[in-house]
Amino acid sequence: MKAVSFFAGVGGIDLGFESAGFDCIWANEIDSYAAQTYKANFSNELVVNDIRNINPKDIPEADILLAGFPCQAFSVAGYRKGFNDERGNLFFDLMRIIEDKLPPVLFLENVKNLLSHDSGKTFRIILEALEINGYYVKYKVLNASDYGNIPQNRERIYIVAFKDERSFRNFEFPHPQELTSTLNNFIHYNSKVDEKYYYTQDKCKFYNELKENVKRKDTIYQWRRVYVRENKSDLCPTLTANMGTGGHNVPLIISKYGIRKLTPRECFNLQGYPEGYVLPEYLSNTRLYKQAGNSVVVPVVELIAEQIMKAITQDIQIERAV
Repeated sequence: MKAVSFFAGVGGIDLGFESAGFDCIWANEIDSYAAQTYKANFSNELVVNDIRNINPKDIPEADILLAGFPCQAFSVAGYRKGFNDERGNLFFDLMRIIEDKLPPVLFLENVKNLLSHDSGKTFRIILEALEINGYYVKYKVLNASDYGNIPQNRERIYIVAFKDERSFRNFEFPHPQELTSTLNNFIHYNSKVDEKYYYTQDKCKFYNELKENVKRKDTIYQWRRVYVRENKSDLCPTLTANMGTGGHNVPLIISKYGIRKLTPRECFNLQGYPEGYVLPEYLSNTRLYKQAGNSVVVPVVELIAEQIMKAITQDIQIERAV
């Protein structure tokens, strides 16, 4: 089963689908820095360009189209302008390609607030656009801590659409999984990391607040502009794209060697990327934090991809039997 990918970022969705047996043959991403990380890990064709400049005729035929279209326009963390935001309007550029190619299956991902944005009008427009083009649609909000065995509180809406009604009926979203992993599986509490990740009296103006409040090990804290927030659920809070651009929302821990922020590698770990996933050393930490925060939880995508593969192949097996 061949896949093409839009808004590919660093390849989290593509990685999940490849792990489930799909072959991602082509991808598109506008951010040149994210594209460098993608190229360090994938060998398929990557077109680094604005989707608005992509000619559908230049896209290879595929069994499934993947797209984690920009979510900032609908996110609580953003301005929530929706289709009034240029990033929100990129959905219609994606639809332009979908209408031309009409791939048998679509997989779309976004923030859960897409569902309620503008009293549900935004999501109804998206559903209508898909249904008008002959797609049968299922969608569900899944949390990484409930479905990916990843201790991160990250809720996202996943939309799966089929041209074939039998495949649509065959498809079910995965069932919840018990969370057996802990923060210790992803964060190196007992290892010394580079000094630049540590907060000290001489480098941090709010160090006294951190020292007073960051007490528990195996817990993640956040500096929220003027106060320390403790996440008492034993989960990592939702990783964000701006967590490397200053003090706000940066996940913090108290390790064996002091109070520090999570490293980019640890953030990728908490998105479910394998340890062997290459993070280019020449990219700044700010870029890598942004890439991690913009990405998806890979095991959740893989579970959904497996269910899609099962729905499609079940249909093929029925046809062969007949």
